[in-house]
Amino acid sequence: MARPSPHHRLSTFAAGLVLLLAPLAAAQTAPPPTQTPASSEGAVIKATPEGFSIASADKAFLLKLRGYVQMDGRFFESKADRSGATTFLMRRARPVLEGTLFQLFDFRLMADFAPNVPPLWDAYLEFRPRKEVRVRVGRFRPPVGLERNQSALNVPFIERALPTDLVPNRDVGVMVHGELFGGVLAYAVGGFNGTADGANADSNIDDSFDLAARVFAHPFRATDLHLLSGLGLGVAASRGNQFGSASTTGEAPLRTMGQQTFFIFRTGAGAGQTVMAHGEHTRISPQGYFYAGPLGALAEYVSSTQEVNLGEQHARLRFEAWQATATWVLFGGKAAYEGIKPTDPFGAASGGWGAVEIGGRFTELDVDPDAFPLFADPTVSARHAKGWGAVANWYLNNNVRVAATYDHTTFKGGAVDGDRIPESVIMSRFQVSW
Repeated sequence: MARPSPHHRLSTFAAGLVLLLAPLAAAQTAPPPTQTPASSEGAVIKATPEGFSIASADKAFLLKLRGYVQMDGRFFESKADRSGATTFLMRRARPVLEGTLFQLFDFRLMADFAPNVPPLWDAYLEFRPRKEVRVRVGRFRPPVGLERNQSALNVPFIERALPTDLVPNRDVGVMVHGELFGGVLAYAVGGFNGTADGANADSNIDDSFDLAARVFAHPFRATDLHLLSGLGLGVAASRGNQFGSASTTGEAPLRTMGQQTFFIFRTGAGAGQTVMAHGEHTRISPQGYFYAGPLGALAEYVSSTQEVNLGEQHARLRFEAWQATATWVLFGGKAAYEGIKPTDPFGAASGGWGAVEIGGRFTELDVDPDAFPLFADPTVSARHAKGWGAVANWYLNNNVRVAATYDHTTFKGGAVDGDRIPESVIMSRFQVSW
């Protein structure tokens, strides 16, 4: 497949930016938000369960110091079913700096001091003249994966399900998003450098850009059917061209819930022996959730199609994954996509016990059969993975969570003598946030 010319790529991206910024231009015709006059009073300093903050008296300027730490344990049932080790590890250690400037601009900076992870995760500035139109610029999550866009603090399972392997993690770009009709409809559309499935991107290595978009609706939020107000349905998609190289292939491995690699493309000593992204990359993801009282349910499907090259050989390969997760809060709170807030926290004057949640999930991922045996080694990479899991969470309060999960994953292919040995792993987590 011929790589598009730089002039063509630039024209395409410029046209995309015009479409992206059109809502912002329209918003400028509306009356500007009322500015609160500057106050001569002193700053307001607060320490709450949501973090530490300092704000001007008129609240036009705000600085928040937040963060979280997650210490995990991974315990595999046998030495034969994984390439990793049974171990304790620091999964995340993330300080977060957030703030507001002139009541119109928000910013967020999130680093990570855990071993063997990128040091910078979020770094963006957002202009928010109104709820209907907001413009975000920087490094953040593209609006594709439903569970990927749920904070690691609030995901009920310790590790996300298999569809997250097929969506972008963090990317650099510009995004217009907002809420319409009082939050009934949310939208997001943006242009990004483009990244491999499940990966992060810091720069553009191929002069091509990705367009990503999502529309998500809460159809009963503004009605009298309060039981269905927690129903959310949407669809997300992305499209772009990606061209890898021998050093940066544009392809990422697929991992189990125990974070063990079960699929990887062939690599060799030279470009002719290494599979590289070479052409169009598209994703589509129908998704939804439902929360009502103690019940929580989330489901998503992801299809990711990427054109690849191995020497002179070319193919268009599709990967598909889905998951369904259900949870139930036994006592102490309500289920929510944004996380559980215990109504009677442990450690409070009332002497409560926090909230306890249990749940289960099923997840599957299929690799395109055309990937084998040319682009992937069937004795190393599995063509299918299917898993189920169970979780128990104890939210002592808004800041402390203790969790335990069990995940069992079976495979088709991926071994010299047939199928890869099933993976069974027990994981634990101690989480503190502020």
